[in-house]
Amino acid sequence: MITRVHFLIALAVMVLAAPAAAQDAKVPYWASIRSEEVNMRVGPAEEYQIAWVYRRPKLPLKVLRVKDGWRLVQDPDGAKGWMNQRFLTRQRTGYVTGKDLAEMRQSGEASAKLLWRLAPGNVGLLGDCDAGWCQFELGKRKGFVAQDRLWGAGEP
Repeated sequence: MITRVHFLIALAVMVLAAPAAAQDAKVPYWASIRSEEVNMRVGPAEEYQIAWVYRRPKLPLKVLRVKDGWRLVQDPDGAKGWMNQRFLTRQRTGYVTGKDLAEMRQSGEASAKLLWRLAPGNVGLLGDCDAGWCQFELGKRKGFVAQDRLWGAGEP
């Protein structure tokens, strides 16, 4: 027979185990920066040296590894380092790549009406991707951008 004390102990164990289970997220996966400023460190702790300081909210990052409350991430330029998980979110965003302007179209077709041209380096909210096109929102601008022009789209 389970007593009230046993029940409370079992409940406490489950609650404390939940954050540990969250650490087991399947990697790699996409994340984005949630803060105005975040440090990328050379190791998974505050004691490690800062490699980069990011001031790009919503910048997409590829999470490569999970260790305690830290994530080994890769940015669109290929830089890798550790960030504290509290500065990251699972919100999907995209980073416009390439050297030329990327076209934002009214629908997911190359022949669709051209709405805007986006400069490389712009970051926006990423929607669903289908047949090589992704819904993309950059400020008040909404449309579709070719998936191969967006870092953060597709499988990580």
